[in-house]
Amino acid sequence: MNNLSEILESFILQADKGDLTTAQYPKEWGDLKMKTSFGMGSPARVPWIAFTSFEMQVSKGFYPVYLYYKDLKTLILAYGVSETNDYGESWPVDIMNSSQTVEAFLNKDVPRYKDSFVFKAYSVDVSEGFVKYSSFGGNKVITEKDLESDLDVILGYYRKIVLTETSSQSQVTINRNQGLFYMEKQLEDFIIHNWDKTELGKDFDLIVEEGVLLSQQYPTDIGPIDILAIDKKTKEYVVIELKRDQTSDATVGQLARYMGWIKVNKKVDRVKGVIIAGEYDRRLDYALRVVPDVDVFLYKVDFSLSEFKGVL
Repeated sequence: MNNLSEILESFILQADKGDLTTAQYPKEWGDLKMKTSFGMGSPARVPWIAFTSFEMQVSKGFYPVYLYYKDLKTLILAYGVSETNDYGESWPVDIMNSSQTVEAFLNKDVPRYKDSFVFKAYSVDVSEGFVKYSSFGGNKVITEKDLESDLDVILGYYRKIVLTETSSQSQVTINRNQGLFYMEKQLEDFIIHNWDKTELGKDFDLIVEEGVLLSQQYPTDIGPIDILAIDKKTKEYVVIELKRDQTSDATVGQLARYMGWIKVNKKVDRVKGVIIAGEYDRRLDYALRVVPDVDVFLYKVDFSLSEFKGVL
């Protein structure tokens, strides 16, 4: 099972039956670990599917998680927080301040995970072996694309937050699949701090209001934009995204969504896009042929070695 809709349907149907087996569920989701649980020894009142970075555990960390409150027929996609061990770091303050805890959101005492924060909530209807979703407390039908989009957004937040948190630690262990992604987070910071010395800085300005930089990780309701800038000549918005450890199609699709969001929410007719990538492949080339106003910048990473002569 690699399709999200199929996974969630199987998860909910199985949770209602009380079956505890999890061998059939994926163990990884892209560059993240994926773990599914229906309980240990006896059925859990709140089965879950968690997505964690490779240095975190469900018992010690913070991570996006699906929580299925069976008695309430409610599936919550949450900013999960471990109940077992304190990790020492958690979700950013702005997320915790702007989001309700599960307990506050449901307005009742819940058996588990009450201190995690709600990102999305869905009402679940199981009928004749099929699962249907609707908006919590409403009648809007939730489609497969809605589910996929919601998960993509929270995973995008998580990936960026985890890299920020782990890079501030004195020792960092980087999994092979995370290495490029980690380096590109440092590249994002490098670009911002050296903006005027880059090719981007020649044509675009960063957005600063009252001395506060707004360009980096510019917030939207579909996820944060890596860098949002302004064209010096035309004064048009420029959406800049780094091609991280994902497919070219995913990168172009993500950039297009952010450009569309800027058009709608900033009420402008034209938006430019920039992709920063380590290499330019054929898939990226084909995709960009039908997406207007997008440029690609390539970066290079140089390494140097110097012999250690000793301290004496």
